[in-house]
Amino acid sequence: MITAICIIFILGYIAIALEHPIKINKAASALVTAALCWSVYALFSSEGHEASEYLTGHLGEVSGILFFLMGAMTIVELIDAHDGFYIITSRIKTTKKRKLVWLIAFITFFLSAALDNLTTTIVIVSLLRKIIADKQERLMFAALVVIAANAGGAWSPIGDVTTTMLWIGGQITAASIIVQTILPSIVSLVLPAALISWKMKGNLKHADTMAEENINFTTSDFERNIVFGLGIGSLLFVPVFKTITHLPPYMGILFGLGVMWMITELLHSERDEQEKGLLSVNHALRKIDTPSVLFFLGILLSIGALQATGVLTTLANLLNDKVGNITVITLIIGLLSSVVDNVPLVAAAQGMYSLTDFPTGHFFWEFLAYCAGTGGSALIIGSAAGVAAMGIEKIDFIWYLKKVSLLALIGYFAGAAVFILQHLLMNT
Repeated sequence: MITAICIIFILGYIAIALEHPIKINKAASALVTAALCWSVYALFSSEGHEASEYLTGHLGEVSGILFFLMGAMTIVELIDAHDGFYIITSRIKTTKKRKLVWLIAFITFFLSAALDNLTTTIVIVSLLRKIIADKQERLMFAALVVIAANAGGAWSPIGDVTTTMLWIGGQITAASIIVQTILPSIVSLVLPAALISWKMKGNLKHADTMAEENINFTTSDFERNIVFGLGIGSLLFVPVFKTITHLPPYMGILFGLGVMWMITELLHSERDEQEKGLLSVNHALRKIDTPSVLFFLGILLSIGALQATGVLTTLANLLNDKVGNITVITLIIGLLSSVVDNVPLVAAAQGMYSLTDFPTGHFFWEFLAYCAGTGGSALIIGSAAGVAAMGIEKIDFIWYLKKVSLLALIGYFAGAAVFILQHLLMNT
């Protein structure tokens, strides 16, 4: 039984990794893999009802992550529908390349922490297409955005799916992950940004200043500011809500979404139905990336089957025997996340290592958040941010490997060194 489940999982994993060559959406592969793994477990386990009971319990944990993601995605789509991101992008006026490198780097870094790395990458890379005419220059800036978005997502409980998973799973706390990881994340960004900045000289060619008169707004300044403020406030309120009520984060995000829903309904009550519909939560819900949500569902349920059958415990014991050093193991997981999606890697780590072995806020969990978040920058396919930038700008895998991978690795290992040194100093 265990062998069959492992084979199904490996084949499903290969199908996910080869999504583009085989032309099958990774969500479909993940859902089929999950269903087959649990079916084999139910059919061949000694007690059939045991699989059903474990699946029901595991689904409760998974649903918390999914509802959180759906709520956050809807809020971001609602801000975008109201042209809210113009409030940030309109501040970018400079045409000096070096200044723009640092401006883009830190806007992306902090925006990613407040929203998420995928959404931030889409917003900023789309912006770059409007202000940078030269294709090669724009590619380097897009690569910088990937590094900055992943670094920014790593230190925030809502900035990256994997960090959110660890937060909801109880492995980390919001305050602890920010304090412990923000400095290493900054280092992992600053070094690559400095190297990119060093190569940049002069001013941008034919930069579009994004004058307001050239943009067709669908909302007024008042509406735009209100929705942007409410949206960002709702996302930032989630950790506060969890701390005060001790309820799961998805309750905080659903509360924020509900408030925004009511206010936007009142805000647009005088508009005609067609125009009001495009600015509504109903429309935002239809625009969220549902295949990604289903992918997370499938992969997390697949990992749950491996956890239920004891495969992950065996793998953890094997790693401990062969490698031994938990710091090295975490660094390896981070590098693997540049080849394999970091969501199943972190989910597997959650199943491999219990809170009994490593309690909430332990060095391992916080270091894992950093490594899984920033390690994916080493390859363009190693993160959701990278894949998004690749799709928008048609970034070539080999180009990124030659021009950017080494820069990302320098930042990754430098940040990891800072994290380890920081931990040693704080515990002496």
